[in-house]
Parts: sequence; structure tokens; C-alpha cells
Amino acid sequence: MQRVKKILLWVLVAFAAYAIFTSPNQAADIVRTSGSILVDGGKSIGSFFDALLGR
Repeated sequence: MQRVKKILLWVLVAFAAYAIFTSPNQAADIVRTSGSILVDGGKSIGSFFDALLGR
């Protein structure tokens, strides 16, 4: 099972490298969008706990 995980990790890394080299603009857009989603999610969680604690 460990060997399968290692192979899948290398396949994922190879695919990511291929995607970045073939279309760097789209890869950059995906990274920006993912970062924006994570930031918005963190802010939403913070707002939720602020409301929950009555701040």
C-alpha cells in the first residue's frame, strides 16, 4: 500500500508540473482562486465564531 501511495504522489506531481509548463497563466489563476477561497473561508469561520460568542 505504501508503494501505491508513493506512485500516486509522483503521478500527481508530474501532472501538476505538466499543467504548469503547458499553461502557466491558467495555473496561476487556479492558485489565485484557491487562495481567495481559503481566505474567504477563514474569514467566514471567524465571523461565525464571533457571532457565536456574541462579539
